Amino acid sequence: MRLLANENFPLDAVEALRQAGHDVAWIREDARGASDDIILQRAQRENRIVVTFDKDFGELAFRSKLPAQSGVILFRITPKSSEYIAQAAVQAIASRDNWIGHFSVVEDTRIRMTALAQE
Repeated sequence: MRLLANENFPLDAVEALRQAGHDVAWIREDARGASDDIILQRAQRENRIVVTFDKDFGELAFRSKLPAQSGVILFRITPKSSEYIAQAAVQAIASRDNWIGHFSVVEDTRIRMTALAQE
């Protein structure tokens, strides 16, 4: 899966997702300080799903009419440690194959998904 990790996504989680076989670009590595709008534009351009801890992406995804070939995964888990976040991210993403076209919220005990606007 092609992912775009927001700056607030921990290194351990980025590395764990890469080790699990995902193509992960990380804003902290190549676009530090990029605005949320720029991150969403890049995700669309590169056909990536944004992974983030930033709640603002929900409103932005719907307001900007993020196309259905994109997606956002918002993690709202209890951050016990960076290793815990890494494990939770890998497990959550592996648990489904329909992240594209959704704004998704990963919580400690469930995953909620809302379809994005169809083009």
